[in-house]
Amino acid sequence: MAASDNKGRKPKAPKLYSVGLDFRIHTPPGLEIENLPALGAGRVLLSPRGKRGFPPLAETPRFLIDKSLGRPPVDWELFHDFWLVSDRMKNLLEAVDRDGVSFLRCETRSLKGGAPVYWLCDIVRRLDVIDEEKSIVEVLDDGTDFRRYDNMAISSFVFREEAIGSARIFRPRFLESRIICDQAMKDACKAAGVRGLRFGDPYGNYKRLRP
Repeated sequence: MAASDNKGRKPKAPKLYSVGLDFRIHTPPGLEIENLPALGAGRVLLSPRGKRGFPPLAETPRFLIDKSLGRPPVDWELFHDFWLVSDRMKNLLEAVDRDGVSFLRCETRSLKGGAPVYWLCDIVRRLDVIDEEKSIVEVLDDGTDFRRYDNMAISSFVFREEAIGSARIFRPRFLESRIICDQAMKDACKAAGVRGLRFGDPYGNYKRLRP
């Protein structure tokens, strides 16, 4: 019997995507937070520096959702340092990769009564996945607790596959403004018909650098 052509062949690298807002939606969502000052977290909700997750809040965030304020919010909306997601989006993320995400339920209301349930969402998994020797990166604050890559510089990233493991969604360490997901997460979003997400090239803002 002839030896299999696949014997000893290196497995394919996982297909990865950057996750962001759907650029086809040009108008802001019809919602506003009603109790931001009472939350006790300042004028902008930020994750604690050096960590991911929600800051301590004095109250539950309360949103007014109404068509008088703009279009109906979709499943994935940007809100300060976090994402505002629908019940459907929350269930999908938990089903595909529960350990990679964290949620905080919000109070919602509309001027006409009931309003859909929304959650603040954070992608909390951080992975040391970028191979600096093979990538083109500019490091800021090197040697400090705030070391990071310059997100505005011309960059190109090579990901270390072994560091990704079974993760479906994550933030690269030192580049935590970006969210990366794999093909399974993208496929799940498409199958569920969720709206508001865009899947793009995760390998930089210059070109893909292959190992």
